[in-house]
Amino acid sequence: MFRNQYDSDVTVWSPQGRLHQVDYAVEAMKQGSATVGVKSETHAVLVALKRAANELCSHQKKIYELDVHAGVSIAGLLSDGRILARFLQTECSSWRWDYKEPVPIQVLNNRIQLKLQANTQYYGRRPFGVGLVIAGYDDRGAHIVKTDPSAEVVETFASSIGARSQSARTYLERHLNEFPGSSVDQLVEHALLALRDTLPAEDNLSKKNTTIAVVGKGMPFKVMDDDDVSPHLERIDSIPRSGVHGEPVPEPMQQS
Repeated sequence: MFRNQYDSDVTVWSPQGRLHQVDYAVEAMKQGSATVGVKSETHAVLVALKRAANELCSHQKKIYELDVHAGVSIAGLLSDGRILARFLQTECSSWRWDYKEPVPIQVLNNRIQLKLQANTQYYGRRPFGVGLVIAGYDDRGAHIVKTDPSAEVVETFASSIGARSQSARTYLERHLNEFPGSSVDQLVEHALLALRDTLPAEDNLSKKNTTIAVVGKGMPFKVMDDDDVSPHLERIDSIPRSGVHGEPVPEPMQQS
């Protein structure tokens, strides 16, 4: 993308009916490392690829717990993702304080949509350069919700965002009918296989660069890192990849 006379502010429309500042924010989301969410009738799973700026740095945190029944994974600008995760944590806490129960996922969807939309409409603001995949469980069942910088908030059966996420979506679409009846371990396996398809041929998932989170019926939100991830990765080692890409991934600073 190149600078033009219609991208000076988020309130300026182009003749084609586009908000270029929003388009740029969507591109920032696409450059973040990939994350995948899948759900069955009773559980939801998030998996995320963590990125380190260089070999001397620790891997960036990708998945945040919002409450005992919900969590979020981010792709895009790390700082923007933290702000939105903190906002959602505050909304969960406020609802629990007021109503003595966990916030329904639909309420979270409405709140985050209002937060995102305000930054696409008012002068002097910029859209959040991050996408979210929210996983949760409430009295309506398991939920996977995808957001993007344009304030589009969509509940899905499975979702992926970030770099090369189309490869993951292809896997998810191919196996979509298997998800409703899957066990937790099977859901994790599907999510990891989809995430693995976003990597170049010479790279692979490891306990250092992979995070898994699970929530569902009778199971509070739990994030797994490092050694907790290893047993799940071992189960997919012998399964061949369904898609491999060799093109380089952009490595913008402060991307998650």
